[in-house]
Order: sequence, then C-alpha cells, then structure tokens
Amino acid sequence: MEWIYGRQVARLALAPGARRRVQRLAATAPALAAIGRRPPTGVPVEVVSAPELDRLTGTHDHQGVAAQVESYPYANAREMAAADLLVVLDEVSDPRNLGAVARSALASGAHGLVLPKRRSAGVTPAAVKASAGATEHLPIAHVSNIAAYLKELQNAGFWVYGAAGDAARSYLDLDYAGKVALVLGSEGRGLRPLVARTCDVLASIPMAGAVESLNVSVAAALLLFEARRQRGAS
Repeated sequence: MEWIYGRQVARLALAPGARRRVQRLAATAPALAAIGRRPPTGVPVEVVSAPELDRLTGTHDHQGVAAQVESYPYANAREMAAADLLVVLDEVSDPRNLGAVARSALASGAHGLVLPKRRSAGVTPAAVKASAGATEHLPIAHVSNIAAYLKELQNAGFWVYGAAGDAARSYLDLDYAGKVALVLGSEGRGLRPLVARTCDVLASIPMAGAVESLNVSVAAALLLFEARRQRGAS
C-alpha cells in the first residue's frame, strides 16, 4: 500500500474507471470540501491535520489530501498492441517527467504508455502527483527490452516514430493516422542507438534561437497533440 496525494490526484483516483481503488482517504477539512467528489461507499474518510499528512506522504506537496491505494497495477504491454496510439519512453528517469508525459498522453487520447523495467522512473506517488492523477486512468506497462517491443509493435502494424533532436525530418511532416507509437528518450542522451535504429522514422521539433532541445514531457506533448489534430481532422 502507498499514499498518493494532491487534490486533482484524489479527484481522479475517486472517479469511475480508476485503475486502482482508494482504500482510505485522509484530508484536511478545507481540502475535503474542495475535492467536490464523494468517496465510494465503504472508503474510510479521516479528517486530519496538515502535519499528519506530511507524515503519511513524506512531503509537504499534498495540498491537504492523500489517498491510500495498492501498488500500481501495470498493464500488459502485449495487449496494448491492439491500441492505435502509444507512447514509449526509453529510460526516462525523472518521475516528474514520467508524470507529465502520462498527463499529456491521457489528455490527447493516447491509449497507453510503455516503460522499460530497468533504468526508468516508475509510477511512484511523485509521478502520480506530476500527472495530476492521469496515471490512475492511463494504462502503463513495463517491458524488459524496448527495442524488441518496438519490433513487436511493428509486426502488429504500428508505425514507430522516434523523437531525435538531430533528425532532418520535422514531426509536423509525419502521418499520424493508423497505428502509431511515439518513442522518446531520456532527459540527457535521448534515444539509445539501438532504439533509434529500430524506429521507422526519426523526427525533430524545429526550434528557433540557441535552444537545442526541449524537456521530454514538452516534446511528448507536441507530438501527441499533433497526432490528435491529424486524427481529428481525418
């Protein structure tokens, strides 16, 4: 069991369709009123002080509310091959970046997020907070080998697009119709060479000035919402 925290996190954790059930809710009186969502029948609700929430969550960033849940139930990566739009992160190590990508993925209509089991951030309470609760509704899966998984997706009919700052092709020139997997690399070095070679196309985000790259979560949002735009237009 673990505590996830934040007002929007609590709202989505208590909403229908959440991937894990809230076992216990602890909140200050003002935060409980601000959530505006009644916990399901059988979920104990405790009105506590902010210091008590500091103790439960190990952070001051709880916004007055925390929900106790079971460990995150990772999805089956192979079952995701039946989807149309996936995000694959190659060794993104910052849980805040993972959470921000998950938020954009859910908001843009992506069907899931895939992570390597090793050398990657996982769905921790910090990632949940950064996602504003999106992790509680977005299927997220672990795989042992990212390159091998991308080949499985290709065999299932996916186009695999990798984000690379030095690629000659713009992300705006890609066709996002059909089954698409968007692959983004780690905060420092980007995609690993084997992962990059496995992608069908590498694309960059054109930028002005002296800026050489964007945060991985910003890059993911740009690609995801371009995919949403094209899919909406079609």
